Amino acid sequence: MNQSLPTSVSSSFSIPPMPFASMPGNLLTQASAYAVDAWQRSVLFADVMRERGNQYQSHLQERVPNVLDFDRQLIVDGRQLPRPVNYGLVRIVPPDDLKPDRVLADGRDPGRLRPFVVVDPRAGHGPGIGGFKRESEIGAALRAGHPCYFIGFLPDPVPGQTVEDVMHAEAAFLEKVIELHPDSPGKPAVIGNCQAGWQVLMTAAMRPELFGPIVVAGAPVSYWAGWRGKNPMRYSGGMLGGSWLTALTGDIGDGRFDGAWLVENFESLNPANTLWTKQYNLYTNIDTEGPRYLGFEKYWGGHVFLNAGEMQYIVDNLFVGNRLVKGEIVTADGVRLDLRNIRSPIVVFCSYGDNITPPPQALGWITDLYRDDADLFGHDQTIVYATHDSIGHLGIFVSSSTGRKEHREFVSNIDLIDLLPSGLYEAHIGAKTDATEHTDLVIGDNVLSISPRTIADVREIVQPDPESDRRFATAAYLSRFNLGLYRSIMQPWVHASVMPWMADFASKLHPLRVTYELWSDRNPLATSVAQAAQSVKEARAPIAADNPFLQMQTFMSNAIEASLDYYRDMRDAAVEQMFETVYGAPWLQAFAGLPPQTGGEKAAALTEPGDTEEREASIVAEHARLRNDMTQGGLLEASVRALLYVKRTHGEADERRFNLAREMLSTLSDQGILAFKHVVREQAELLRLDTEAAIDALPGLLADASATHIRNAARDIDKISTSLPLDDHERADLARVLTIFESASKKKTARRTEAGQQVE
Repeated sequence: MNQSLPTSVSSSFSIPPMPFASMPGNLLTQASAYAVDAWQRSVLFADVMRERGNQYQSHLQERVPNVLDFDRQLIVDGRQLPRPVNYGLVRIVPPDDLKPDRVLADGRDPGRLRPFVVVDPRAGHGPGIGGFKRESEIGAALRAGHPCYFIGFLPDPVPGQTVEDVMHAEAAFLEKVIELHPDSPGKPAVIGNCQAGWQVLMTAAMRPELFGPIVVAGAPVSYWAGWRGKNPMRYSGGMLGGSWLTALTGDIGDGRFDGAWLVENFESLNPANTLWTKQYNLYTNIDTEGPRYLGFEKYWGGHVFLNAGEMQYIVDNLFVGNRLVKGEIVTADGVRLDLRNIRSPIVVFCSYGDNITPPPQALGWITDLYRDDADLFGHDQTIVYATHDSIGHLGIFVSSSTGRKEHREFVSNIDLIDLLPSGLYEAHIGAKTDATEHTDLVIGDNVLSISPRTIADVREIVQPDPESDRRFATAAYLSRFNLGLYRSIMQPWVHASVMPWMADFASKLHPLRVTYELWSDRNPLATSVAQAAQSVKEARAPIAADNPFLQMQTFMSNAIEASLDYYRDMRDAAVEQMFETVYGAPWLQAFAGLPPQTGGEKAAALTEPGDTEEREASIVAEHARLRNDMTQGGLLEASVRALLYVKRTHGEADERRFNLAREMLSTLSDQGILAFKHVVREQAELLRLDTEAAIDALPGLLADASATHIRNAARDIDKISTSLPLDDHERADLARVLTIFESASKKKTARRTEAGQQVE
């Protein structure tokens, strides 16, 4: 298809010679210049597309195709595991041109920083997107001085491998990383992109003890969620009658599901970009756009395969069934995959400009799993979310701007995130300016702050819709029904008809592959185009931006793009209306076994695994333990409790305050900042349980400390608390705790003086 673009583009801008005969000389000159420029751009465009085809063929010949921009060393080959998979763990070799952002002046040994593990999505494309550029997730980890590992995969799955096999492989990889870093202050931090995000969460729910902080970027965990009038991709399963078509596609592929079909689904979301804008931008900026275009196409055209069983599991359990967020998935080993079992902080990064994983799908699992804030606190879970205003889905992982900003801030402040008490938070990243206070405490060009949020705040973003959930539940039931019919009636015939060579031939004829296959040096015309392109480069004559014919070209391009956008909007509206009409029908919902919906009905409470009498009893026992611990501890516990008390109303965790606290805590112990994680979380729970009792217990905690140590701690508490402006309530709270510390110090001094007098 694309190989014909140069001709069509050239002809579309060819200008009949006769009208120019009567034109003024200047306009005729501009028309002639434009005609030459358009022809040259067409030739150069065709040559770039030829290079794209060559790049595609070369990429296929690689033993381990990927787009990583870093050298690596294989650590574990997943094909050698007891449950073999086509995944592998590699260690990223830090390049000489990428140096850490900072010298660890606080005395920390760079060799003892926690390792990072980046997991790439297997959603149709090949691996490497997390390290596609120097400014990337991998680059951010290396700049911060952390050891970095990467989990990638081969184009073809191991026959018979399952999603659960991949989960066990990821667990084995993390075990190896932990083994290689026995002196790490914490468990590995893991970054999962898109599909890898929800798979990492599933693994963490199965093996929570292996994970440090988890960053999930653009991961569609709650697939039913979305805003009405937007995000039509969530309707795809219902519009196709469920997952029977997934089963048919896998059967036609002789047990393999071609990832090119997933990529085509992504392409269809934005027909203007797919059919016109992407190619037009290359054509109109042909002198500079070629390298960037080819770099992206190397990833976009690297289609991979999944086992049919893997894809069926994903569609049935996540995309159509939405079972992960309801805690309904149970592994073959009998482990229920309940995301509330995860003990590590979870950072959710999403964007309002993402049409594949919009914020409701990235954040909806929070409102699905937790009724209110008390429920979240009761499960001792820490969740931080950050939203971007405009960047697209791939930009979340690929864009250099997010690599320099969001990912670098997440990585640089991973210890801060790991120390957060249980609760829900929102991260904000602002630019460091001349007006920024205490810039010496800021790493890099941006400042990270984390503010407490509530479940209600997330509901405002997600906007849960019980009626929509009923429609999706009906679609899920119909999917199971249709899948059963297919497996009973059609599948035996398909299995008997499909031969391996037929499946291989069909994959080669996929429309997305054909565009790469047909136009490369294998084409007899390619040599002529390459020679013509070389001649054009030597005689290139780009025209001025104010050329009226170039402006007319831009106008026509904008019109084409607007027309395709209009088509998209009309199509999406029709799809949504059809979905709502079909699956909102009361008779079909009754057929699916849903109870009748009465007037003013609210969303039915989620049946939550673990909400039993035993759990209620465990909560009561935990509260009793906390009350007993209210008076336990010493100067360290008292200092942490005082700091948390002062900031409890707003509770903003700023990286500047954190770096000050790191200095203070290092004077109280030489165990490292993460050794205080249990102390911080416990003191926060005590304040949440009974604030007044916790503060009243401070004098008892200070009883065994010396007067000098108490005064030093009070000075540090004052310094950290006032490093940023305080409101009236915070100043009063600070004065209260400082008075308690001062009183304890004076008593110690008085006792020492009295003891000295008695000795005399």
